[in-house]
Amino acid sequence: MGSFFSAQLLQRLQQWLILAILSVPFATLAGEGAFGWIYTLDLQPKGTLEFEQRLQRNHRQADGKYDVLLARSELEYGLTDNLQIAGYVNSYAASIDQNYTNSQICGTSPTCTSGFPIPSSHGRSAPFNQKGIDGYSLEAIYRLTNPVIEPLGIGFYIEPTVGKLKNELETRLLLQSNFLDDRLIVASNIVFANEQLKFLGQGNVPESMLDVLFGFSYRFAPKWFAGMEARWHNDFARYNLKNQTQRQFFFGPNLHFTEKDWWFSAAWRYQPTGGKCYGDGTGECSDGRVWDSHSRNEMMFKVGIPIH
Repeated sequence: MGSFFSAQLLQRLQQWLILAILSVPFATLAGEGAFGWIYTLDLQPKGTLEFEQRLQRNHRQADGKYDVLLARSELEYGLTDNLQIAGYVNSYAASIDQNYTNSQICGTSPTCTSGFPIPSSHGRSAPFNQKGIDGYSLEAIYRLTNPVIEPLGIGFYIEPTVGKLKNELETRLLLQSNFLDDRLIVASNIVFANEQLKFLGQGNVPESMLDVLFGFSYRFAPKWFAGMEARWHNDFARYNLKNQTQRQFFFGPNLHFTEKDWWFSAAWRYQPTGGKCYGDGTGECSDGRVWDSHSRNEMMFKVGIPIH
């Protein structure tokens, strides 16, 4: 890998987090995820373990068929009250056919098959169907201040991923404030990631990303929360936010239900017109929307179960 994205660094982080997870006992209680894509500072208490299953569906691009399912099976553990670690397995299923209309990609054909996770060698006129295990991720979240007792909760997040579709090193600044006796949660994540795209079949293609996620969730009835969340997204064709290729805004509602021994969240993000592509990425846009791995509709489903 490149100097920024060291394979040795990822391997050491992976070994450390796996050993930490495997060395602790099973426990009770669980931190909840009230949002679809926004991470909060409601962490696992010290000594508690939770299983979380996450499923994201990206549906519909410019034309034809675009259905991509991204699944994550995760174990989270509270190493301390302010430090949570996790490890997860990533899998995917893609069914894509004639989803692009941009002539830079399709040439003289009005539509063609392209986008994530299709390799460059795949024929533009042929449908693409593939599924399998992508790879593995590790995660650590450190809570500097707690929004339950402080006006502003602040935390830091790091997630290395090694997969056959891409490698990634993602970091986040987590911000959260609770209001109305914790009935209203307002949260934001500032996300930075360096990536290596591997699915193209052209080696490790560098990319980077800068996102700002923000939203709220309100408890409108016992056990029930609902709100909105949004994403301001920026893609770049080089490491460290160089050579911008995409900019777009997404928004939609979220819903959360909690019980003592499990919780469930669902969210939907819609991509309106107004997106822009630049430079090397202009072929990934049409009709004022950005494609590649994005879609008109993005849906998230999550369930969490504490392990006793």
